Amino acid sequence: MHRTFVLTLAGCLAFATVAAATEPEVYPAKGQTEQQQERDQYECHQWATKDTGVDPVALAEQKLATPVPAKKGGMGGAAGGAALGAAGGAMEGDAAAGAARGFGIGRMISVIKAKRQLREQQSAASAQGAELQGQLDKYDRAYAACLTGRGYSVK
Repeated sequence: MHRTFVLTLAGCLAFATVAAATEPEVYPAKGQTEQQQERDQYECHQWATKDTGVDPVALAEQKLATPVPAKKGGMGGAAGGAALGAAGGAMEGDAAAGAARGFGIGRMISVIKAKRQLREQQSAASAQGAELQGQLDKYDRAYAACLTGRGYSVK
């Protein structure tokens, strides 16, 4: 059981690392913990979405001309992250805290995947793609500004 959880978690982290390759890189500049950084990134995503009116996940759902079929079975996104986090937290004695961290990580992975899909689709229609890229850039600027204000270096 423990080995399966570790392998699953390692796979999720590897996917998140690959998915994040085209995203802004966030570095704690004031000694923030990993948990604080995860919370700040999630809260800055929420703020950037509200401030700009641009939600990369909603854009992906609305704008994709040829949606990628969803995999059947299993859990993904925030729910899957919460489940993995709860399992990890239970092993450490605090399933609720683990679920909360996992939920945030799962949501951010959904955001990253949605933005990647949108950027791939934008090349299909250049006029719509330019507008879409502008919206995503607006979101990224707001997201980076929020994190910079919280003491992170964003590149």
